[in-house]
Amino acid sequence: MEIKTSKRLEGIGEYYFSQKLREIDELNKAGKNIINLGIGSPDLPPHPEVVRALQEEAAKPNVHAYQSYKGSPLLRKAMSDWYKKWYNVDLNPDTEVLPLIGSKEGIMHICMTYLDKGDEVLVPNPGYPTYTSAVKLAAGKCVEYKLREKNNYEPDFEKLEKKSLKKVKLMFVNYPHMPTGKLPSKELFEKIVVFGKKHKILIIHDNPYSFILNDSPMSLLSVETAKDCVIELNSLSKSHNMAGWRIGMLCGAKERVEEVLRFKSNMDSGMFLPAQLAAVKALTLGKEWHDRVNTVYRERREKVFELLTLLRCKFSKEQAGMFVWAAIPSAHSDGFALSDEVLYNAGVFITPGGIFGSAGEQYVRISLCSTEEKIEEAIQRIKSII
Repeated sequence: MEIKTSKRLEGIGEYYFSQKLREIDELNKAGKNIINLGIGSPDLPPHPEVVRALQEEAAKPNVHAYQSYKGSPLLRKAMSDWYKKWYNVDLNPDTEVLPLIGSKEGIMHICMTYLDKGDEVLVPNPGYPTYTSAVKLAAGKCVEYKLREKNNYEPDFEKLEKKSLKKVKLMFVNYPHMPTGKLPSKELFEKIVVFGKKHKILIIHDNPYSFILNDSPMSLLSVETAKDCVIELNSLSKSHNMAGWRIGMLCGAKERVEEVLRFKSNMDSGMFLPAQLAAVKALTLGKEWHDRVNTVYRERREKVFELLTLLRCKFSKEQAGMFVWAAIPSAHSDGFALSDEVLYNAGVFITPGGIFGSAGEQYVRISLCSTEEKIEEAIQRIKSII
């Protein structure tokens, strides 16, 4: 029996990594033993006290019911305190913080909350592919803005000002930027807020990487009057090694939180309370936690630099986040070609930059979420095919 899928799925393919992981699984079954340096899923564990908090809370008999759609008051207060401590941003925990089942769901919630058919959204190229798919699923229209290396991967506001922006309702921004690792400046954040207010565009800032290899975490909400036009998404996935726990947050003005909650409350029934209470513990961790995690990533990054140099790629050593972004040598037509060569000849998977948009076609991205030993083994394999 043939069942037709919804028209909203037209042009929406399976997520690239979903397909590629299946291919890698088949190669492994054939005995290839692929080293995966592509996925940004932290391999380090959460702090032991966070795990202990989950265990202790989960053992209680009264924590297994449906939870509030707005999340535990304790978690909202911890998220508010965390924003004040690290970003110097004041958030009312009762009205300006909305816990999410991972910030990825927040992207979809926001698009479904604000977009009608034909509404336009400014989307970065290169950028996180979920921005594009979420906009399309909500019947919006993506309007790409190119981020170029020569412009430090910042939006070209002069060029954007020349576009017709009448139909633009949202703009996605993401700093520290994924996949390029570009750090924000205060001046950039101020320009983004000015642009949003001038054109009555709601800015969606996706901010999950601000603690990784970065000594100065920043929030777009730290800009004066930013709440007038900004929603910020954040997450414990990368900063606290809790990717599988699915704990994120949406922060912004009371009105924005209430608007998104109207959609979200129809989509889920809240997070498991012990996970929320363990997240409260995670959000109290201090600088020593982040320093310890970053020491590991810093050592791994040096090995990745060595691997990329071996492939004759060019890269900046001033990148933040858990990836390294690199321009490919001219001997390869694009990042897909280099990725395939390394995968099929050396048994090492690195991500082609083209999956993040056309502006990434001449690049590759390598994850820091593998041990130094694995990265060294990848180096030795690549040496054997050069």
